[in-house]
Amino acid sequence: MSEIRPLAREDVPVIASMFQRILRRDRRAASPDLIAYLSKLFLDPPNRDPDIASLVHLRADGSVSGFMGVLPMRMAFEGRPLRAAIGGSFMVEDHEDDPYAGARLLRAFQNGPQDLSLTETANDVSTTMWRKLRGTILPDYSLEWLRVIRPTAFVSEMAAGVFGPLRLISPLARPIDALLGRIAPGAGWAHLPAAALGGKALPSSDADAETAAALFRRFVELHALHPDWPEADLQRMVAESGRKANYGGMVRRQVLARNGTPVGLFLYYGDRARIGRVIQVLALPGQEGAVIDSMLADACERGLVALRGRSQPALLDAMLGRRFAFVHASSSIVHARDQSLIAPFRAGQAFFNGFAGESWSRLLGDRFD
Repeated sequence: MSEIRPLAREDVPVIASMFQRILRRDRRAASPDLIAYLSKLFLDPPNRDPDIASLVHLRADGSVSGFMGVLPMRMAFEGRPLRAAIGGSFMVEDHEDDPYAGARLLRAFQNGPQDLSLTETANDVSTTMWRKLRGTILPDYSLEWLRVIRPTAFVSEMAAGVFGPLRLISPLARPIDALLGRIAPGAGWAHLPAAALGGKALPSSDADAETAAALFRRFVELHALHPDWPEADLQRMVAESGRKANYGGMVRRQVLARNGTPVGLFLYYGDRARIGRVIQVLALPGQEGAVIDSMLADACERGLVALRGRSQPALLDAMLGRRFAFVHASSSIVHARDQSLIAPFRAGQAFFNGFAGESWSRLLGDRFD
């Protein structure tokens, strides 16, 4: 008979091997670096809660066949403290031998002591399981957005992703995009906001880890339901987010009003002539468009061909009219026994995704040697 229990240290090498094969589709052995990081992340996570743990599913012979990585998170709703748990790295091996293993693992996660069970990385299969277990899909949190900056170079980069040698022709795209910018600066996907192109976007400056953590706390508290990160844990998350080698170099900048007051923060990864990955955008109410324009101007100046990221309800209105494209790739989902806690998510008044999720961790976007 199968069993579900908390993750133990001796399970980690097996989990790392499953992670490598199932989630990264890589047949090489899991590296010591990956094993060490999984152990640190899931056995000693930020915001540690002694009652909330990652879970393993065991076959009848006691071997590990499934895993749900769980990250505790303290949250607050209108002053009321809440316990939340982020479920990710959800995987089951030999599904054909035990087709209900995943459902049992997910049910055990939802039955934990937390007030809120959350995920931001549910694929189609796991989304179906969440639905059957009364999870609430959050469409406004579940969209991937794309903003093309240099259209010809973007097409070249996309083609190179399929066939690497095509990247050799990418220098030919630059003069074409430059020409498009001169003859039709406001046309189609070549368009950037006039403020950004005219050098009138709000200025931004590099934010160190301490400044970024302070701004995170300040901006997220504007949401009715938001994380309540202990300072040391948030600083650990900010520090770990600095390394995502597969995405490129990190850019973390605060956006400043004309009087020097911070009005926003953006964090993305990317290199010249590549597509940048945005992890978080934060803004004061009414400043969302200005912060987005500042981010686009920064990426344009660095030579990126496009930016992509995950939707936040607070930013959607500002993105309309700025030529963002949207597509669904994975779902953000919430489950709660107290249905009143679902309301702020439905209304877009909860801060979720990015740092209020698992996207900050090295598991998404980094290499393990």
